[in-house]
Amino acid sequence: MKKRKYNKTLRAEQQDETRERIVEATVALHEELGPANTSIKAIAERAGVQRLTVYRHFPDDISLFGACTSHWFELNPPPDMAKWAQVNDPGERSHTALLAFYRYYRRTEKMWRGAYRDVDGIEALQAPMGQFEAYLDQVRDDLLARWDVGRDDKKPLAITLRHCLRFSTWVSLKSQHLSDKKIAELVMGWVAR
Repeated sequence: MKKRKYNKTLRAEQQDETRERIVEATVALHEELGPANTSIKAIAERAGVQRLTVYRHFPDDISLFGACTSHWFELNPPPDMAKWAQVNDPGERSHTALLAFYRYYRRTEKMWRGAYRDVDGIEALQAPMGQFEAYLDQVRDDLLARWDVGRDDKKPLAITLRHCLRFSTWVSLKSQHLSDKKIAELVMGWVAR
């Protein structure tokens, strides 16, 4: 009888594939049910593994949410500031950025609804959501820098731009049966004032 040779590469590939299935199952369930309603049992069933396998790959919620968030953002990156970097007119630049975010929110709405709904109750979700909020602050600062306004008008404009970039603002205006283009035009009226 011949001894089978242990193949580390094959084993590592299988572990990577299992990990990927777990991450993809988590992303799908977070989008369908929301993070708070996603159990390890459901993740294991969706991934076709045992619960212990999920824990072996992700010993805590922070590691699982980190992998899930990274994977989801690879598939759904937020609008890149480079896309409007060459637009010098502040109104056109802001409109371009806001429209890009509204189109992004429309494509990714299900995930954002669940994430914003559950963020306060799930500690592991707070860091990734905080990073996205920090990115929105960077976008606001980028847009604000182009507007030639006095010191007294800078803070209200910063607040308005940040409000316009919020997912919740988009959701509220979308509920009025407005297209993303119409929402961007409406909020640009706020910004211009």
